[in-house]
Amino acid sequence: QGQPVESGGGLVQPGESLRLSCTVSGSTFSFDTVYWYRQAPGKERVWVAIIRNNGNTYIVDSVKGRFTISRDSAKNTVFLQMNNLNPEDTATYYCNVVRDGNSHWGQGTKVTVSS
Repeated sequence: QGQPVESGGGLVQPGESLRLSCTVSGSTFSFDTVYWYRQAPGKERVWVAIIRNNGNTYIVDSVKGRFTISRDSAKNTVFLQMNNLNPEDTATYYCNVVRDGNSHWGQGTKVTVSS
């Protein structure tokens, strides 16, 4: 499997939605856990969503009810659906794939929420 690649970021207005993708090249997408993190300018990187191989998902309280995480195994992709975005969601979003004890980071995709 290759490194994860994020996509789907961009500039949106408050209240709009985006769907981020984390795609891994290869014939299969095996993982123990996939995390979505975000890092706002001048702040630490923090996790916002987790999906485990057994399908369990976790969303940080600050975005619960607006963000969901899901997977499409046929597309080797994990998605982060973000609804009702607000300026506080502005950040670079990173995918982290943990597999066999190893951590694989993507390069990030930038999300800007501004009117």
